[in-house]
Amino acid sequence: MPAFVSRLIADHLVAVGALAALEGEIARLGNLLAKRLLAGQRILLCGNGGSAADAQHIAAELVCRFETVRRGLPAIALTTDSSALTAIANDFGFEHLFARQVEALGREGDILIAISTSGNSRNIVAAAEAARRLGLIRIGLLGGDGGLLRKQVDHALVVPSAVTARVQECHILVGHIWCAMVDAAFA
Repeated sequence: MPAFVSRLIADHLVAVGALAALEGEIARLGNLLAKRLLAGQRILLCGNGGSAADAQHIAAELVCRFETVRRGLPAIALTTDSSALTAIANDFGFEHLFARQVEALGREGDILIAISTSGNSRNIVAAAEAARRLGLIRIGLLGGDGGLLRKQVDHALVVPSAVTARVQECHILVGHIWCAMVDAAFA
């Protein structure tokens, strides 16, 4: 078992190490998030499964605080309202789960962070399409080759791994970096 654990830790370190090549883009997008929040815009986040948990995690850090005590910031995880989720899935289909919420809650100039390890989740792609129609800035937190979503977002941050767990580990690290940057902007 120790060798198994060592291999997983080594795999994690390789994936996180690959983020060094994306450092400039991570910083640029963190600055964009801070700028839009300072301008009074909102951040909407969506994802499925573990990416839904990441969306909720990042939204909670922005609404409550990350490491610095500051005012709460408008971030909404589109994964949390069970009544809206089940009504939309029932009445319009699972593919429209997040797009309907983007239509209802998004305003021009807001940001949608669409999280998908494959980039091919139809409901996430549909959310990005709805965000484009409404004039939201679209950021994709993706894995692998970025999938279909890569072409539907304004800014694609693609973790170069096909292993879902490694991609998700990198996504939450990027989310934490962005939250620290936002904290600094509001300090």
